[in-house]
Amino acid sequence: MKDTKLFTLVKKEIDRQNESINLIPSENFVSEDVLKALGSPLTNKYAEGYSDHRYYGGNEYIDQIENLAKERALKVFKLKEKDWHVNVQAYSGSPANLAVYLGLVPITEKIMGLQLDMGGHLTHGHKVSITAKVWQSVPYKLDKKTERLNYEEIREQAKKEKPRIIVAGFTAYPRKVDWKKFREIADEVGAFLLVDMSHIAGLIAGGVYPSPFPYADVVTTTTHKTLRGPRSALIFARRDSKIAKHYNTDIPKAIDKAVFPGLQGGPHANQIASVATTLFEAMQPSFKAYAKQIVKNAQTLSDSLKKDGWRVVSGGTDSHLLLVDVAGKGIGGKEASDRLEKNGIIVNKNTIPYDSRSPVDPSGIRLGTPSLTSRGMKEKEMKVVASLISQVLLENRDVKKEVIRLAKKFPLRYQTKRYV
Repeated sequence: MKDTKLFTLVKKEIDRQNESINLIPSENFVSEDVLKALGSPLTNKYAEGYSDHRYYGGNEYIDQIENLAKERALKVFKLKEKDWHVNVQAYSGSPANLAVYLGLVPITEKIMGLQLDMGGHLTHGHKVSITAKVWQSVPYKLDKKTERLNYEEIREQAKKEKPRIIVAGFTAYPRKVDWKKFREIADEVGAFLLVDMSHIAGLIAGGVYPSPFPYADVVTTTTHKTLRGPRSALIFARRDSKIAKHYNTDIPKAIDKAVFPGLQGGPHANQIASVATTLFEAMQPSFKAYAKQIVKNAQTLSDSLKKDGWRVVSGGTDSHLLLVDVAGKGIGGKEASDRLEKNGIIVNKNTIPYDSRSPVDPSGIRLGTPSLTSRGMKEKEMKVVASLISQVLLENRDVKKEVIRLAKKFPLRYQTKRYV
């Protein structure tokens, strides 16, 4: 790379990734094949439109790449093409969710998703998001006592509000979800059911988390979290749906039109190819073992932190992430995150259910195990990581050398010269 300033910054970031312990549940380390596809000359091609219906010439092979990504997306989640359509062009998760609303929910009608500070997402109807400015947001909450979904309360709220779409999907909810109950609620009030499985897609593909596909009308997911791919998104649309018939809506067509030309221009062919590679990797037997280990690691991390006296929200985890109440020990979420980062342990500050503190400095931190599992770490290392966290936050110890030592035992394959 001739740009020495940028080269230096990229090298520093690669070194940081290699020498730190990454516990952010929405991040992961992609394979070299995924990087190669993402950085390929496919980025040179403009492919506005869909396969066999492009507005530019020269897309013979781009069509085949897009079709391959679609075929693999269906195969990974054990879906049949006659039942499900998939759009692979969404640039990322937020545009994917926006496309679903644009296609299925008339302007000013209601969206019902989990409240952001309870573990939902900005695009599930938070007030600062366009999703709450264009549509009405009627968020539901977690049970205050159990810190889990209360399906009966959600049902009663849905009956009162009668939303056009119910969103079941979360960014900071550690427990398994009963998709069937959400389906029953949606049917009872005449709503579409959107499942945003962005965080748990890899766990579902790996068979360690219940699949929402038997129950959802639409499923969206990013590809860069537990699925271990590039920053992109998939939108799965059911072809035959009772609620779609009620509203005289063809879900696949409505969503495709919302993605293009509704929200986006030409798709990113290099990104789609990288997703296709990701899905190929997710079909390998080793991926199931990887997904299983993610959950084992998260549960071990949770149990180990509890032994050190930390309160884990909802008492534990069934997935890849957990929330830790640090305010219970007199520490703010921002302070905890900053102190850990100085020691090479990367987490994110996060609200906990019914948080009395500001989102800028909340009561909790959010931890996840996808990245460390990708590096090859297992239960033994999770116990070490939990101990390091406690030493930093409870004993004010400097553990950076120990963190670097642990990270170097599980090196990443990225070498600066290959990528810059």
